[in-house]
Amino acid sequence: MPNTPTHNECVPDTDRERRIGFAEVIFCPGKTDEQLRHIATSLFAAHQNVLATRCTPEQFAVMRAVDERLQYNAAARLAFLHEDRRVLGRGTIAIVSAGSTDVPVAEEAAITAEVMGNAVKRYYDIGVAGIHRLMSRLPDLEDAEVVIAVAGMEGALPSVVGGLISRPVIAVPTSIGYGANLQGITALLAMLSSCAPGITVVNIDNGFGAGFAASRMNRNRSSNSPTLPNATTAP
Repeated sequence: MPNTPTHNECVPDTDRERRIGFAEVIFCPGKTDEQLRHIATSLFAAHQNVLATRCTPEQFAVMRAVDERLQYNAAARLAFLHEDRRVLGRGTIAIVSAGSTDVPVAEEAAITAEVMGNAVKRYYDIGVAGIHRLMSRLPDLEDAEVVIAVAGMEGALPSVVGGLISRPVIAVPTSIGYGANLQGITALLAMLSSCAPGITVVNIDNGFGAGFAASRMNRNRSSNSPTLPNATTAP
């Protein structure tokens, strides 16, 4: 059903969860405090899990004043309400980062997937510069239903992972790197040009998009679902 406009600048889509399986996500940059309060109030009232991406501490404070259950991960710049803990995924989503500086983007992907009802396992700082670290985790990655590979610099990690396991791989280029990394464009083009077939690529630093895509791939149609622990607030 269409939403009835209640605000002259924004109309929260409270029907989205029914259509696609998850509520509207708040993209915080550029929104006024009034807009954030209005959208958050509508989504909280719908009794849905809530995600707010690229959220500053100040914006988090504005929305938390509406509902004190809202939590925040500073590294991922995510505010989230994780009340419905049902496991909706049929398997585990594995998140792999090339370096420790890629972790904020990896955490954005991980928390997004968790709040969307998925069991998530994290394998950070196992990039190709020390490939033995990655090789030791291959059995774990093969056990996952979907793998998200996050890398900056030259962006090689997803191609290597995609050539070693049979699971779907979602590649996330990050803006981490020196001059010729071009704020992530080099990693993005490397992933788009990968010789490992079947890799899915999202935009630069878009951990949220990767987590959302992985959740859709992993979605379990069964109504009999166990529950998850709370998504992490640790930076």
